[in-house]
Amino acid sequence: MSFFGIYETAGSAMTAQTVRLNTISSNLANADSVSGDPAKVYKPLKPIFSSIYNQFDSKLSQNLGAHQGIVPIRIADVVEVSSVTEERFEPDNPLSNDQGYVYYSGINVVNEMADMMSATRSFEASVEVLGNAKSMQQSLLGLWRNQS
Repeated sequence: MSFFGIYETAGSAMTAQTVRLNTISSNLANADSVSGDPAKVYKPLKPIFSSIYNQFDSKLSQNLGAHQGIVPIRIADVVEVSSVTEERFEPDNPLSNDQGYVYYSGINVVNEMADMMSATRSFEASVEVLGNAKSMQQSLLGLWRNQS
């Protein structure tokens, strides 16, 4: 795999983890949202990732012949998860519907925080890969300079 492939894969992974962290942040910010209508309550967001082996949008990588072994991460979609909505009987709540029910987003803060830690570690791993690739390139340039 070329250095371009390393940068493409690590960069796309960092972008994917950034989207993941943004959706987690949105979920945590709306964890306590309440509505009298189940259709209007905040629904947690989850990103859907995909990868396509050896296929690129970039003509540069194809022209260089550097596309072997590269699997970039793509964001296929960000979907709402409506199955976790909680219904509670709270007739005294000013947001309750005619039957006395309110609807909560059903976001599990502990799960979201664990997911956030995982996304952060994945992002950090990609940064480490980029740092190692940069170090290898600098070492190769140093070898070339020493031979000249």
